Amino acid sequence: MSDELPAIEPIALKVKIIGVGGAGSAAVEHMARTDFRQLPLALVHTNARVLEQRAVDTKLLVGINRTHGLGTGGDLELARVMGENELPRLQELCQGAELVFIIAGLGGGTGTGLTPVLAKAAKDAGALVIAMVTTPFDFEGPRRMKQAQHGLNTLRAAVDAVICIPNQKLSKLLDANTTIVDAFAHTNELLSRSLRGIWQMLTRPGLINVDFAYLYSVLRGRHVESALATAEAQGENRARDIIEQVLANPFLDGGQALASADQVLVSLTGGQDLTLAEINRIMETLNRHIENGQLILGTAIDRDSGGKITLTLVASRNAKGTLLGESSGEMSRSVTPAGEYTSSFIEDAATPRPHPRFVAPPPASTPERARELMDRKSVRRKGSKWTQELLNLEIVSRGRFEKSEPTIHHGADLDVPTYIRRGVPLN
Repeated sequence: MSDELPAIEPIALKVKIIGVGGAGSAAVEHMARTDFRQLPLALVHTNARVLEQRAVDTKLLVGINRTHGLGTGGDLELARVMGENELPRLQELCQGAELVFIIAGLGGGTGTGLTPVLAKAAKDAGALVIAMVTTPFDFEGPRRMKQAQHGLNTLRAAVDAVICIPNQKLSKLLDANTTIVDAFAHTNELLSRSLRGIWQMLTRPGLINVDFAYLYSVLRGRHVESALATAEAQGENRARDIIEQVLANPFLDGGQALASADQVLVSLTGGQDLTLAEINRIMETLNRHIENGQLILGTAIDRDSGGKITLTLVASRNAKGTLLGESSGEMSRSVTPAGEYTSSFIEDAATPRPHPRFVAPPPASTPERARELMDRKSVRRKGSKWTQELLNLEIVSRGRFEKSEPTIHHGADLDVPTYIRRGVPLN
């Protein structure tokens, strides 16, 4: 009998990254030019021309029989119907994946209407579903803003977690002379870095590991909203610098998103020179900003880091919170009074309490009380009709009208009250 234990084969996490619509397709194509090309990437769109231009192997054209591959023209309801009509194909696209990342831009037709349908298909296939979405710039107009709000509310109920990047907030990180092409490219890079941080947290060995089972237990079925921030630093004071970058990130509203979060996932990546003192300093600072939430740390070792440390932070709050509403105040005030995001995160009105099923017992009776009730019943049986009687009152003098003639009209003395003259009983 051999004392050697059998070798344990590593189990690879089955993940799929799917871009939906124009913005999602552009973001996933950007990822395909990085190390993400080793993962299964796919695109879903209603516009055949856009799909043809994207350098991604797996593509799914939805609604060819409805719009002949010409897109939805910004009609999110049309995109939703087209997706539901091809739900089996969407489920087949997600088949076998344990974790599905859906990348999309909200505000248009395909990304807004089709993404919740794809999320349902992925969950039906048994996957944990995380959506990473962007919302429009202010200059894109109120219609796209309202559609983005509607899409976010619908998507929140369909996925396990939503990481939302408001493009208007992102503009605060960019120079005023940044071109529109560079602005959208920066969004794609931020999505890629954010996804890489979560991926490294789950797959790379490190000082502290956070595996897929833990992420699954944290997110599954909670429908959480998340704020996201990433930062890089190098040099002698890199731990201090990276904390300053994260707390200055507009997506965290000066740390307010950390204070209101109930789950904070932190992925910290560095080279072989990453020290416990640096990790301790970073985590102590973050803990001071997290009031009641649970902080989960994952560290990964990247031998090619070049002396840099990278931090990716995802602050999540249950969907009834106001995490994203706080981080998108400017946009919300320009769209609806309730806020672009807060309308669906405000606590529902209190539900009226149902009537209690408990019925109090009757009061205890006594022999005297029983006889009294019986007497009342007998009186009711005997006297079935009430009668009007004149009270035996003393006759009062009429004073100076004593000798006056009575007022007689048609033989009736009007000085006598009417109810007496007509024999009307009083109740």
